[in-house]
Amino acid sequence: MSTHRIRDIAHLSPAERVARGKEARKRVPRSAHARFEPATDRRDPVALLAELDATRMADLVPIRWGRMLASPFAFYRGAALLMASDLSGAPESGLYGQVCGDAHVSNFGIFESPERRQVFDINDFDETLPGPWELDVKRLAASAEVLMRERGIEAPQRSAAIAGGVEAYRSAMASLAEMGHMERWYQRVEVDFLLETSAKFAEKSVTKAVRKSAEKGRQKGSLRALARLTETVDGQPRFRSEPPLLTPAEELLTPEQMERFPAVISDFLAKYRASLPDDRRRLLAGYRFVQIARKVVGVGSVGSRSWVVLMLGRDEQDPLFLQMKEAYPSVLERYWPKSRYRHRGRRVVEGQRLMQAAGDIMLGWYGLDGFDGLHHDFYVRQLWDGKASIDLASAPLELLPRYLRVCNATLARAHARTFDRIALAAYLGRGDSFDRAIASFAKAYADTNERDHQAALAAEKAGRIKVLRGI
Repeated sequence: MSTHRIRDIAHLSPAERVARGKEARKRVPRSAHARFEPATDRRDPVALLAELDATRMADLVPIRWGRMLASPFAFYRGAALLMASDLSGAPESGLYGQVCGDAHVSNFGIFESPERRQVFDINDFDETLPGPWELDVKRLAASAEVLMRERGIEAPQRSAAIAGGVEAYRSAMASLAEMGHMERWYQRVEVDFLLETSAKFAEKSVTKAVRKSAEKGRQKGSLRALARLTETVDGQPRFRSEPPLLTPAEELLTPEQMERFPAVISDFLAKYRASLPDDRRRLLAGYRFVQIARKVVGVGSVGSRSWVVLMLGRDEQDPLFLQMKEAYPSVLERYWPKSRYRHRGRRVVEGQRLMQAAGDIMLGWYGLDGFDGLHHDFYVRQLWDGKASIDLASAPLELLPRYLRVCNATLARAHARTFDRIALAAYLGRGDSFDRAIASFAKAYADTNERDHQAALAAEKAGRIKVLRGI
């Protein structure tokens, strides 16, 4: 196990940092990252994943398994713990910083910046922690291999696309290494730039898919959520009852719990407000609480305590929807040093602030002692704030290599905010050795993921896990 923290690198000269990267290359050759073989004492993948079930809401766990078993890619999305376990003994360069921890291709997307500009960035930080950059690069590459297999893309084209994506990471890191600290910090990927370059250099189908996703994001705001998630009752918006996917809290609580509920909400508002900067506290104070409901989200996240809060501002047409999502210990904490933050929600928020170029202005955290007698930590964000993603299951095949390059360049930008970007660029070098190594790794790990998916299907058949499909 590594014993690292994010280091202060500001006082090393560029030449010293280059030397640091080249020294790391001597210790761990780039070609070493190509190899992956499951450990001989590797744990049963189903048993390892099932350990997470104990912390989830029991009535939703079968839905989680049902979504994961839908395909090898769906399984991969929900199996960050397996990959963390598998990579805990993998080669590491010794360069550490803040990592996403679950940087698969579906955890990138479009959302609006505080200036209301559409940006493309990583959008999920549930597993974020200081750690090795290789983990994020490998998780992204392997996810692309798994996805492209499902889309029927041939092996040579898959390897070329993955190597091309890693080359984009390497090239972006080299460019970032030449920037000053402030210039590096302000870098971000704007959707208008993607559309402009796509129109110039990509196929029309690619441009059309990107434009469609961007337009979807523009329409996905609080008023859209108001129309989709609520109905009018006695002149006031109230959450629809669509269990198990959307369930008002009143339908889940006992009469005794309902008596205590106003105090819980008051506590939530006070503690969440305290986690915000002063200007955001003033903004939040203009809204009044209306209702809260449980909302099922994602694949691997299904079963976590995820609530959506409706608040109203100026009038009934000025809603604010907040998502309150439970934060667990990062799966990386089993194999790398634990977070410096005791509050798990704060771990997510601080990691997101470090890595994202433009964050949600309402991002905060909250903790409570639940009706189950246990303490739960949450992070809070806006539910729909121009969020959208490209449908990778149906997107034009010619889009996938380009999409993968954008994801990798975005990941490099995120890493460059906390990693020694000069040392990392020197480690990666100018040749394609690392690109080819990661393409080989992705193939080997995708094979393992397919076997794990089959093992989970067999576990369902044997009655080891309860599965509810199609929800």
